[in-house]
Amino acid sequence: MKKILTCSIIFLSLNIFSQTKEDSVQFAKISREILNNGKAYTELRDLTKNIGHRLSGSESYEKAVQWAAQELRNAGADKVWLQEVMVPVWVRGKESLQIKSAGKWTSLKMLSLGNSEGTGGKDVTGEIIMVKSMEEYDKLTPEQVKDKIVFFNYPFSQSFVETFKGYSDASKYRTTAASLTAKKGGKFAIIRSLSSAFDDVPHTGGMRYSDDHKIPAVAIGNTTADELAELLVSKKITAKLNSNCGIKGEKLSHSVIGEITGKKDSQVIVVGGHLDSWDVGEGAHDDGAGIVQSIEVIRTFKKLEIRNSHTIRVVCFANEENGVKGGIQYGKAAKENNEKHLFAIETDAGGFSPRGISLNMEEVQRKKIQSWSELFLPYGIYDFTGNFSGTDLYPLHDMGVPTAELVPDSQRYFDIHHTEEDTFEKVNRRELLLGASALTQILYMVDKNW
Repeated sequence: MKKILTCSIIFLSLNIFSQTKEDSVQFAKISREILNNGKAYTELRDLTKNIGHRLSGSESYEKAVQWAAQELRNAGADKVWLQEVMVPVWVRGKESLQIKSAGKWTSLKMLSLGNSEGTGGKDVTGEIIMVKSMEEYDKLTPEQVKDKIVFFNYPFSQSFVETFKGYSDASKYRTTAASLTAKKGGKFAIIRSLSSAFDDVPHTGGMRYSDDHKIPAVAIGNTTADELAELLVSKKITAKLNSNCGIKGEKLSHSVIGEITGKKDSQVIVVGGHLDSWDVGEGAHDDGAGIVQSIEVIRTFKKLEIRNSHTIRVVCFANEENGVKGGIQYGKAAKENNEKHLFAIETDAGGFSPRGISLNMEEVQRKKIQSWSELFLPYGIYDFTGNFSGTDLYPLHDMGVPTAELVPDSQRYFDIHHTEEDTFEKVNRRELLLGASALTQILYMVDKNW
């Protein structure tokens, strides 16, 4: 009996070693194929330079829909289709912000926040009051705020090594500034951009209203914010905003979906990003990178003839930036069609060097993926401690699907996030392709072992 047990243990150990070696070899094949022959970088150039920014509801977004469908076909998807989704149509239009100091008007670089209402093309003028935190604002009375412009001068914290924590910390000012100002009778809100950079580039991004009293909200860059704050220490400053932005109803649009069918069953593994972007820059890191990385997964599975047991599905979500309508509709359709989803991962944190994979799932599932960590180490992937996933995947997560997100190095991301600086030139080919490799590797492991 002792000999039998010893032989069994040896056999099991050899079997585990054999599987690990096989997976290691496959990881190397995936990495070599993508780094040498990957199409993601050239596809991203095409998307950003020939289509550009792609706000949901815009003509350029509709061009991107057709582009993504064709690229999925080119990658070898067995099936490609468009999923209908109603999206808001937000239009920026002309906008300007000026301040008056010492009797002289000066124009400031600014961007209206996404989904903000404008001034209807009329000048709205008032005295600026500054607060440095939400707590400071809460202490102001309605009499102090009435007919004023509130400047929320809360800086992006440089203390966090993980810059997404700094973004999360500051984001409440972007999302709520307008409604908070309106409740106390203010005319409009100015926020310091959610930016980790020390420059004068304004950052847009989504905001929301808590009721029907809708006033404008705009963002200014860090340099302008510092200069304005210095002026307000000793002077009364008047601001004048003129903007034409606003929601112009809804329209029918589409998410784009492509898949390669599993050889055993129709259970689905999802990888995706969002096809839309804000209406400034080119949407290269946010989230053109995620789209082309996801398409690269299908191309690589096909090129290496990896026989996937489960269906591998790429989803190019619509409207993540100002509504998440694509993610919501995808989850709704999956539920209505009784689709079984085994796993879903999104790539929506830029095309920088991948550092980890965040796992938003039950502990037993987390431990299973974490047990594969040594396979990823040669490719710079070491962090499996996160417990969040992409915004578009939360409807699936709420249905009990294990979800995840690729975690690239984030140190440069919030320098350019939601700005005119988010262009193709800011993306490095090798970093982008390493992210595509990590996504392909994790899907290979999930497909084989889930």
